[in-house]
Order: sequence, then C-alpha cells, then structure tokens
Amino acid sequence: MDPLHEIEVLMRAKYPIVYIVTWEERRVEEALRQVSQKLQRNLHSWSVTQGMKPPVNRTTGPVKPTSLPGELEALALVHEAPEYTVFLLKDFHVYMKDSRVVRLMRDLANRLRGRTQTLFIVSPNLNLPLELEKDVTVMEFPFPGPEDIEKQIQEAVAAVKDNPNLKVDLSAKQTEMLVRSAQGLTADEIESALARSLVETKTLSVEQIIEEKKQIVRKTGILQFYPADQGLNDVGGLDLLKEWLNRREKSFTDAAREFGIPYPKGVLLLGVQGCGKSLVAKAISAAYSLPMLKMDVGRVFGSLVGQSEENMRKAIRIAESLAPCILWIDELEKGFAGMSGGGVSDSGTTARVFSTFLTWMQDKTKPVFIVATANDVSTLPPELLRKGRFDEIFFVDLPDLDERKDIFKIHLAKRKRDPRKFKVPELAKETDGYSGAEIEQIVVGALNHAFDEGRELSYQDLSGEAKAQVPLSRTMAEDIAALRAWAKLRARPSATRKD
Repeated sequence: MDPLHEIEVLMRAKYPIVYIVTWEERRVEEALRQVSQKLQRNLHSWSVTQGMKPPVNRTTGPVKPTSLPGELEALALVHEAPEYTVFLLKDFHVYMKDSRVVRLMRDLANRLRGRTQTLFIVSPNLNLPLELEKDVTVMEFPFPGPEDIEKQIQEAVAAVKDNPNLKVDLSAKQTEMLVRSAQGLTADEIESALARSLVETKTLSVEQIIEEKKQIVRKTGILQFYPADQGLNDVGGLDLLKEWLNRREKSFTDAAREFGIPYPKGVLLLGVQGCGKSLVAKAISAAYSLPMLKMDVGRVFGSLVGQSEENMRKAIRIAESLAPCILWIDELEKGFAGMSGGGVSDSGTTARVFSTFLTWMQDKTKPVFIVATANDVSTLPPELLRKGRFDEIFFVDLPDLDERKDIFKIHLAKRKRDPRKFKVPELAKETDGYSGAEIEQIVVGALNHAFDEGRELSYQDLSGEAKAQVPLSRTMAEDIAALRAWAKLRARPSATRKD
C-alpha cells in the first residue's frame, strides 16, 4: 500500500497511536504534513532537542507548556489538545521503558480512540512494551519507490542542467539503471549519492550510487561488498550457463513485471573445485550492473543464545534493503556443515539458522538474486535442492579442449601477452583434465620462471609448468567421477561438451 494512503486510512479510521519504523524522518514528516493538509488537521512535531513545534501557520503550541519532564510534557500536550490535531514524536522509543510513559500512553490510547486525533511515533528502532501491543499500530515506511527515485533524479538534473561542465542528458535506459541501482537507499542517501556523482564524475553514474550502498554494508560486519571488476567475457567457456544468465538479465526490469515474470530467485553452481564457480558469481554482478554482497556464513554464528538466528535475519534485512542486488554464498555446504549431524553438536543452532534461510529463499519477494556455489553435493540437504529455492542448478565440469583454449587466452591477455605467440591449441591439448584455476597457475608459474631468468615468457615455460603440475582430476578421480554421475541426472550442464 502507498504510505500516504495508508497514513490517511489510519487517520480517518481514528487509530489512536501509530508507530512508524523507518530511518526517513524527513519523508515521514512531509507525508504527515500532506495528509494533514488534505484532512484539514493541524500537525505538531516534537523532539527532545526542540520540544513541541506548532504547525507552520500557527505561532503557539496546542496548549500551554507544563512543568513535567520533556517526554511526559509531550504526552500531556497531546492529552489536552483539541480535535483535528495530529502529533509526531521523534525518537520517542527511548522513553518507552519508563513505566510512567507507558501508563500515560495507555491513557492516551483510550482518550484518542474515537476522536479526530492521531499520535504518530517515528523511529528506526521498534521498541514496543508488552503493555502497549494492543493499543499501538506498527507501520513500516518503505524506501523510495521507482517513481520517487526517478523524480529525485529529474530534480537533480533540472538543478544542474545549465552547468556546461556537467553531462546530465540521460537516456531512458540510463535513467532506469540509476533508478534500479538506487532502490534500497533512503531519500537522503540518494541525494548524497547523486551529489557525489556530479562532483566526482561530472555526470550521474551507477557506480557512485553503488559506492553509497557500500557504506551500509560496511557498518554491519556480517556481509561483505564485492566490486564488480570482472564480466562474463572474463570467464572461459561455460556457454550454456552464460546464455542462461544473459536471458535473465531483463528479468529485473519493470517491463518484465508487466509481462508477468517474477524476480529471478537465483542459481546454484555445483562442480569441481577451481572451475570458475566463484568467478561466475562475480561476473554476474558486472553483467547485471547490480551490487554484489557476499555472505560469510561463519560470521553469522555468534556465541550468545539467539545471536546466530538474529544475525541471519539481520543479513537478510540488509540484503533486501539493498535490493536489487546479488547475494553470493561461497561453498554453501561448508557454511551449514552442522546440518549433517542433526544439529546435536550445536544444540540445533545450525538447523534453526538454516531453516530461517530456507524459508526466506522460498518466500522472498524482493529482487535478491542468490548465487550459491558448492563442491560436495553429498552434504547438501535435499530441501535446498528442490525447485523453488533456485531457478536452476548448474553443474560446472572440468573445461574441454575449446574451453581450455579460451582460458589460456584470457589469462595470457590479462597479463599483457599476445596469446597468438604461445601455441595455445598445443597447450590446451597438454592440459587435459586441468581446471581453470590450475591453468591460471600454469601461466603465473611460467611467468615467474621467465622473470627469474630475466627473459620474456615462452611456450616452453608454459608447457614445462603444465607437465610439472599434478591436476586435481588425477588426485581426486573417484570423487569427480561420483560428482559427475550425480549431476548427470540432477543438474543442468553449464557448457556444451566436445571431448
């Protein structure tokens, strides 16, 4: 429901006390002012630093001040106010531990019920005593929606359009990307991000908005923010997975909602170690132009009773507040390792945290695209793998001949070497059974060898390094064979196999 409409409904329905949970105090006050003007009521606001402020068109407060302490005086003023008045108490939650405040608010609830008066409390923290649960209505004030964000962007453009040093002529697609990336920020944070972008880049860029989102993540300590510094072109092979991801890119747009497509849920990447699962996760962030958060499950678990469950809920709230975004969970099976033991060793903490996470995965409505990676499928619980948790499960196998060629080319080019000078087809044949990470180490090891001898890199260096390495496919041949057999019937291939 639109917040202005909901506030109007609550006021007209004569709800006595409404508790609005939000950081956006300024937007709440503006919304209350608009609704109060529409309903012809006088809005008074109170804070501990400024006391009770009368309406803009009034010079006196609702009643004469009393000699009571600040918070009690505010409630006394509400109690004595005439009809057609609305009150906004800012950060009043800190006083709701006082038994006198609780009693006064219960008296107020009985007095205001049925009158054309409403008391609003605004705070980022919900602190509601048990005694008031039946008298107070809790309302969450949403972050600015797409229309609100677009309006802010248009206002920012209009304010600087006459400045010849700034480039603010935005196309429809650029505007949509800005709007999409700014979702999950408060109006003040969006304003700061737009101003920073104009100062640093002389235009409005998505990167500066994402930089603002980094600040939110840094303050939590549970999630980590990863920069989108590699795209899908930096991933060798995996053509089927890339095709699937490219087809889902438009699914985050408003046009997809109108077409009837829900937000994508995510993808689970199973496979051999070192074959690019984590690299793909990072590349998705760049391909979709979305911020990427990494959940380290180890940080979720705390030493206090109930702390782990609360940390998981907090991580979910942060991810949803930054939506649309990518949530990366690396080595999922290790994060929830306690599940296999029935939760006995940790009194069921892992099971409860995992249950919270599973329920959210199934029911989430915010555009949080989960990218989870796993190496050992035998430890994953079956409820995680069923349809509805992820959009698709992909198996990432060892690269074939053509994919190994691509991987060699990518890593040589990344290190300022021309791949055409190094017999890449021959190197690809010599590295049958090698993973992408092992091929990268071949290039790095060969470079170190050439650098130590004070000469340029050669094909012989790469070939020699490849022969010296023992690939994981040999040392763990039985495990990889079992993984392939499992994935053949249960997962979708990530690449077209040619060998």
